[in-house]
Amino acid sequence: MGALDEGHLARELENLMNLELDLKDESEITVEIEDAVKVLLQGLGEDSNREGLKKTPHRVAKTLREGTRGYRQKVKDIVQGALFPEAGLDSGVGQAGGAGGIVVVRDLDLFSYCESCLLPFQVKCHVGYVPSRQRVLGLSKLSRVADVFAKRLQDPQHLADEVCSALHNGIKPAGVAVVLECWHIRFPEVGRSFLDHSHHTAKMGLQGWVRALVYSGSGVFENENGDVWGDFLALLKFKGVNVEKNHTLTTAKLCWCPSSSMDVPVSNGHVSTRNCCKVSSKTGPSQSAMIAAVAAILHSLGEDPLRKELVGTPHRFVQWLMNFKKCNFEIKLNGFNATKPNMHKENGNANCNQDKMQSELNIPFWSQCEHHLLPFHGVLHIGYFHASGDKPIERSILESVVHFYSCKLQVQERLTRQIAETVSSAFGVEVMVVVEANHICMISRGIEKVGSSTATIAVLGRFSTDPTAKAMFLQSVAEITASAE
Repeated sequence: MGALDEGHLARELENLMNLELDLKDESEITVEIEDAVKVLLQGLGEDSNREGLKKTPHRVAKTLREGTRGYRQKVKDIVQGALFPEAGLDSGVGQAGGAGGIVVVRDLDLFSYCESCLLPFQVKCHVGYVPSRQRVLGLSKLSRVADVFAKRLQDPQHLADEVCSALHNGIKPAGVAVVLECWHIRFPEVGRSFLDHSHHTAKMGLQGWVRALVYSGSGVFENENGDVWGDFLALLKFKGVNVEKNHTLTTAKLCWCPSSSMDVPVSNGHVSTRNCCKVSSKTGPSQSAMIAAVAAILHSLGEDPLRKELVGTPHRFVQWLMNFKKCNFEIKLNGFNATKPNMHKENGNANCNQDKMQSELNIPFWSQCEHHLLPFHGVLHIGYFHASGDKPIERSILESVVHFYSCKLQVQERLTRQIAETVSSAFGVEVMVVVEANHICMISRGIEKVGSSTATIAVLGRFSTDPTAKAMFLQSVAEITASAE
């Protein structure tokens, strides 16, 4: 008995020593990523010691480690112990129970990091399998297995194939089917506005996103024309997911990531990505250091920066960040020929009888959260009073104000206030600004609140003292938002 106790104690001591080593490695990796993030902030012209950015390197390191934890997980650890015997029809005509009938789990909300540009993308995962050998898997494990591979640097097709293969090998079913709906944020050229009116939609959550639909099948699902695919897709239609049979999506892998605009075409017609260490002559020392920092982050996460699919990733991610480089120049509105509304004064107060409320709704924007270096996006609604005889402020001018303040490291509360104060001071109007935004950090840091949104309000002048005026503007926002759904 004493020998057993000593053996047990020795094993426990070994486990504690391994845990201490893991914690040490974790701490070292976190410090490496933090140092790289400080280089990125410096390249953006920011001071990592200023209030609001002091903890950003640590937050980013923690987010990236959480978002790539799949590298440190094994599918067999999830599946083992979660397979249950369930009798059914092993022979004869028809399917029943867990031995032949298809099992489908729909609408699994995941997120992953794009291996082409290191930006996060959203995933809606649908998994189906046909059990065999009286083996069924606990339903929650389907989601956990899918999440293991989502929490790695990915592209949609590779993600679908990996989930399908892992489940097929782990469950040993008659077949597995995986359908993924993926959304990737757009990737504008540096210095260009994020406003893309040709793709604009007022419905939050869809604007500015590239969508891809991919699928993968094994076993009985290898035949895309088989009846079992028909059953699977029919069950997806119950949830409004329409996937056409024979709808091959191999092109999704080629054109999926909008960062392809950063690739350099060569003479043979193929595409070449800039090496993360060999940058073009136009790249300055600051960007070179940033690119090297991103390569170091990839290495710290357990990836090889020289892997074919990752060789251009540091450059692309830096180009995305450069959209939010700190600018020292002030916004200039005089070039837009704006007509500043006259504030009719009567005994020191605005003449309410001659003022009209004007509103510009659903102005889209993208920005970058300074706390986690993750994007947030949405729409702005601006309301203001102007004299009846004056020309309203042109929408393009307001869009320029929005673009100026959104294209820098931001927080939504500050963005709302800055736009309101600028419009008020530049045009002498009483103004109200409402910002509705989706924050990637709400789905990519373990919180996973998919579909959540944040609204902020800034009011100046009459809107802060006149409840009727405020209610009138909010009602106009509610009506246009309802009509867009």
